[in-house]
Amino acid sequence: PPAHSHRDWIGPPDRHSNLRPVIFYVPPEESALERRLREARQEAQASNQRFWAQHNRAFRQEKEEFIYSRLKAKGLEMRDESGQKATLNAEEMADFYKDFLSKNFKKHLQYNRDWYKRNFRITFLMGQVALVRALRWLRWRKKNVEQ
Repeated sequence: PPAHSHRDWIGPPDRHSNLRPVIFYVPPEESALERRLREARQEAQASNQRFWAQHNRAFRQEKEEFIYSRLKAKGLEMRDESGQKATLNAEEMADFYKDFLSKNFKKHLQYNRDWYKRNFRITFLMGQVALVRALRWLRWRKKNVEQ
């Protein structure tokens, strides 16, 4: 982002996680509370990035292995006569998706729990920051009205 920017910047989707990374704006006079909020948001983003990159990598690898094993069982190659990548029908792929989701159920459950914890913490910190800013604005307004 340009040096004069005063906002967070969102980048293009990451090729491994498919998540759009955020470059967080750091104000020059960031308070300790605002810093805690920004760091909580950065940590949540990094955690999501790690989880989805690992998940997607495992998904792609297991999918390829599943397709290869099914094609091999049928006596087919990974590529057909024209050089196109061979595929399975929707019913066969549904078996893979069901098995993959079942195998990873506990991982997804743990991810969701962690995600909710992080987001409740971020929401709580955002509320604190908003309250501090509102009180600061009210004090500034009162001071300017009295003058």
